[in-house]
Amino acid sequence: MMKNKRLITILLGLAVFISMTANAQVYITQQEFLAQRFKHVKSDQKPKVETLWLDQSLQDSLTGILGHPYPKLRLRYWKLDNQTVWFLDEIGKERPITFGVSVIDNRIDKIEVIEFRESRGYEIHMETFSRQFDDLSLTEDNDLNGHIDGITGATMSVSAMKKIARAGLLLHRLTTEG
Repeated sequence: MMKNKRLITILLGLAVFISMTANAQVYITQQEFLAQRFKHVKSDQKPKVETLWLDQSLQDSLTGILGHPYPKLRLRYWKLDNQTVWFLDEIGKERPITFGVSVIDNRIDKIEVIEFRESRGYEIHMETFSRQFDDLSLTEDNDLNGHIDGITGATMSVSAMKKIARAGLLLHRLTTEG
């Protein structure tokens, strides 16, 4: 009797784990994204991996953009000259979406979905959608300086991507302007 309960508990746990990870779609790895974004770099130059600690002031700024504190104490990012690359997560509807954000001179060079875990809204990974973010920057109010068209049925995923674009631009500005 006890063995059956234990087996049922293990099987239920496994089923929950599988259902949570079954939707995950990796579109590009972090290493591939980095290689694409720094492909112009000479072989003797490499982007430097740095760490940004999220102090209270920075958390307050991110909360203003995301609507909630960022759930980490520090962020790793890659920097070379006037370019930074960030890997950031934001909840779409129920699960986190991982984004890669490359910023050059306070403008988005590229934003891409790295891993998508939601059941809907996957269209945000398409180049035709993400291209809208290219060359956008932040206004004085930390809003994007251009319009992003939505996708029917993907409102929360689109919102997550817009927030991460703003967060990536803010983080770049803070780490390159002192």
